[in-house]
Parts: sequence; structure tokens; C-alpha cells
Amino acid sequence: MEDLEPTTRTVVITGASAGIGRACVAAFAARGDRLALIARGRAGLDAAEREARLAGAAEVITVETDVADAQAVETAARLAEEALGPIDVWVNTAFASVFAPFTGITPEEFRRVTEVSYLGHVFATRAALARMLPRDTGVVVQVGSAMAYRGIPLQSACSGAEHAVQGFNEALRCELLASGTRVRTTMVQMPAVNTPQFDWVRSRLPERAQPVPPIFQPEVAARAVLFAADHPGRREYWVGGSTVATLVANAVVPGLLDRYLARTGFSSQQDGRGRRTGDPDNLFSPVDAGRDFGAHGRFDDRAHDRSFQQRASHALGGLTDGVRRAAGRAATGLPAAVSGCLARIRDARRPRTPPGTEGVTMPPPAAPG
Repeated sequence: MEDLEPTTRTVVITGASAGIGRACVAAFAARGDRLALIARGRAGLDAAEREARLAGAAEVITVETDVADAQAVETAARLAEEALGPIDVWVNTAFASVFAPFTGITPEEFRRVTEVSYLGHVFATRAALARMLPRDTGVVVQVGSAMAYRGIPLQSACSGAEHAVQGFNEALRCELLASGTRVRTTMVQMPAVNTPQFDWVRSRLPERAQPVPPIFQPEVAARAVLFAADHPGRREYWVGGSTVATLVANAVVPGLLDRYLARTGFSSQQDGRGRRTGDPDNLFSPVDAGRDFGAHGRFDDRAHDRSFQQRASHALGGLTDGVRRAAGRAATGLPAAVSGCLARIRDARRPRTPPGTEGVTMPPPAAPG
């Protein structure tokens, strides 16, 4: 399963009520897919379902689920298949975090972030593979960010979880390749995205949290997830020039990047305005249980709705897939072509019978002298 034709499929999306997950709902719905939407917030799920139906989804169900509960995720997967049929694509976007220095995060908070942002991916992937592997088909897309490689200050819990997802996904991918299955997993590393999380993530910062510019709209992220689901042969996708620059710098001069983030990472994640005390956060309970927040955060006026790096990456990915398919077809026909060529060489070397003498026994040549 190196790439997939864009046919109607059954798609499960975690974290579907807001942010990147919500944008993914719209993207897959526009293609007419059957959708199972998983999140904790009832109001957000209901709004996502309405949007999906209006966008053209063939069928939609919603399941209130905390991805940190492995049994609840397994139940959600079972309900999705009972309602919509075999799961073809599973997208993991569920996320939780705490904005604070490491010493300001309690053990309970650190555990909760890890359970949602790391173990949630593990539990969901297990539920997906339990159904995909026996059928030998399916794709799991893990949604991460540059933090999967490059930890940043004030987000130690989330950085640790995303590093963990990256390592888990790499190990799993190797196992799938070794087994010979056609099931695939891939990961999409996102840039800063304009989502509601910056208004509902638990924060102990003196100012309101913001994504580190440049900021992209969640639809840019959703296009990347959709492309990855259709082209799971690539191990990983990077979205946005800022992601590429960060990951390359981290690979080449990580110590220099440490010092740069130590100098800029605190101010760049705060917007200069005082944080409002008493605002709810979604770490242990959903903020969108009674109110829908949608896909976008409060940064629409600063967010980019396209990425030229993404366009180039997808174009290159499509070209690479085409070359790989052509090479595969050529390799399939190569043994027959070689056999035919060798047969023609043998025929050319075989003694020829003069025309008109077929079946006639020729006398032996006369002895000399």
C-alpha cells in the first residue's frame, strides 16, 4: 500500500471536535468519506458532525471518548465499524498540554499530558491495527509537530510526548515493513497552527499563550493529513518552511538552537497581553462540552492559508510515487523480458535447416583425399 486511490473510505479522526482534527473532518468529508469522529466535547462533536454532513460526508457518527482510556478507544473503534464498515484510515490528532516551566508542572499534570498526547496515539493505533492487520489493508496517520524532534521551553510535557510518538511510530513502521503487511503508518509534523488550544490549554504563563510565528491555518494541516493518508509510503511529512528550517537546524547545530530558544522561546510563546485568570482549560475535562470552538483560534489575521513548501512537497511526493509505480511495473515485466531475450539469443545460435530440406537426411560429408 504505497499510495491509495481517492475512493470513498471509512475514516476515524481523534481530536475531531476542534483545531487540526476539526479541519481534517471537513477535508475528508468534502471527498465523501464515511467519518467516525472521536473527542470528549459534546458541543464540538455535534458541530463537527453538522459541518461534515454539509461538506458531503457519506455518513457520520460521533463517539464521546477520552483517548487516554484504552478500553474506551477500543469501544469507539468497534462502534465505528459497526456503523460505517471496515476502517480504512485512522487519524490521530488528540492533544493536551500545559504551558509552564518544567518545575511549575505537577506530576499529575505531566502524567495526564503523556496519557493523552502519547498513550492516546498508542491506544488508538492498537485499536486500528487490530482491525487493519487481519484484512491486510489500512493507514494510520500520526499528527505531530516539530516538537517531535525539537523540544521547546515552556512545553516540556508536550515535547516529551511528541518525541515519544515519533519513536513509537518509527519502531512500528519497521515492524510493519518486516511483516510484509500492506498496512502502513506515517507521521505529519506540523508548524505553528491557528487553533483554539491557545485559549484552553492549561497555562501558568503571565501572558496569554500564542503559537510561535509563522502561523498557519488548520486547513493547511488538514491538506497535509489528507495527502499523507493517500500516500502513506513516505515515512514522514514536514509541513511549512518553518518546520523544515527547525528540524534541519536541530540536526546540524542543535547546541546553537538551544541557545536561540533559550533567548527567544519564552517571549515568542506569549502575546504581550495579560492572561485572564479563571478561564477553564481542557486538561482533565473538555472545554467544548457545552460550547463549540471550531477549527480556528484567535490568530486569523496573522495566519497563512497556504504553504509553498507544502505544495512543493506534495508535487514531489506525487512525482516520486509515479516513478516508483513505473519502476515497479518495469521490475514486474523484467524477468519475462530477460527470458525472451535469452531465448532469442539461443535461437540465433542454433544451426538452421536450409529451406526445403525439412525431414531430409543429409549424407555425411566425404572423407578427405
